[in-house]
Amino acid sequence: MKNSLPVGRVSGVPLRIHWTVPLLVFLFGYGLAGGTLPAWLPGRSTTAYTVAGLVGALLLLLSLLAHESAHAVAARRKGIPVHSVTLWALGGMTEMEKPAAPGAAFLVAVSGPLTSLIAGGAALGAGAGLSAGPGWQLPAAVLVWLGWANLLLGVFNLLPAAPLDGGRVVQAVMWWRTGDRERAERTAGRSGQILGILLIVLGWLLFLRGAWSGLWLALIGFFVMIAAKAELQQTSLTSALRGLRAADAMSSPVETAHDWITVQRFIDDPAIDARHSALPLLDFDGSPSGVLQLSQLTRIPVPQRETLRLRDVATPLSQCTTCAPGDLLEEALKQLRPPGGLPILVLDGRHLTGIITAHDIVRLTQRRRLRRNGAG
Repeated sequence: MKNSLPVGRVSGVPLRIHWTVPLLVFLFGYGLAGGTLPAWLPGRSTTAYTVAGLVGALLLLLSLLAHESAHAVAARRKGIPVHSVTLWALGGMTEMEKPAAPGAAFLVAVSGPLTSLIAGGAALGAGAGLSAGPGWQLPAAVLVWLGWANLLLGVFNLLPAAPLDGGRVVQAVMWWRTGDRERAERTAGRSGQILGILLIVLGWLLFLRGAWSGLWLALIGFFVMIAAKAELQQTSLTSALRGLRAADAMSSPVETAHDWITVQRFIDDPAIDARHSALPLLDFDGSPSGVLQLSQLTRIPVPQRETLRLRDVATPLSQCTTCAPGDLLEEALKQLRPPGGLPILVLDGRHLTGIITAHDIVRLTQRRRLRRNGAG
């Protein structure tokens, strides 16, 4: 979701649009105008089909937004922080903190599919009512298509596999019955991997039989499988890092650079010996001012390297992820969001005491797992 643009707010939550959304509108608009509507209502003009197809695709996009907004509203009512809602080619994604109780998790999960089912029923009812009037057959057909699309969206999302909403529902119920959140998350994640594989196989078989829609189904299955695997990894990581502090994971002392030196001077001297791909920068007072990604330097034109200073091309401290040495590592990792992300700067007041990189986290996780296995 990195390639998403902020376009406003919905229900008080930042709304982002992924670059694949125009592709979604085109595909559904083209399919509706070029195939579905001419088959249902032959004899209309190409312009009428095109306009109706575009309207239908945009209405479907609004339906996806309503689905994700329902998740966001339900979460905020339960006191769960919601960071953003993103629309993309395969639907939508609501980024939020984990619910603290199974009841809240259940309500947040079920709100989206319920909204889609209600929207689908309303669209079908409106389409049936319009079809009775003369001259309204084409708008009625668009509404009927929209209704069935929303019903399909609601039912599909209720399949019992993470990251689908149905997987969240099963996860919440299992969490409530067993009291073991991690076990519930692992079960939902494994079911998501199985569902993803089944969708890929089914989509490929449909494609071999001549149905191009099979490729879309296989793509959805691939996303479900990858997302489920990521959630399993996240659950495993959370378990391994529970109770650890930032000081347990950080590397210290920290290799730094002065933010006032030019890019060319840095390239000629310190950059060659840098051990990390990201370096904290210090100002004249010795306080951290940002993080320099070495990969950014290669994109700076050679003539500008003599005048640009490191602070001009670095991520400022206000956008970096920071924590104190005594903060729980799990809580620090929850703060990771673009553009800051990793590394995490460990600060004692305004003094830089350590840095946490992905390598540090992997090393700490592996060490703790080895100790657990050895104790077992």
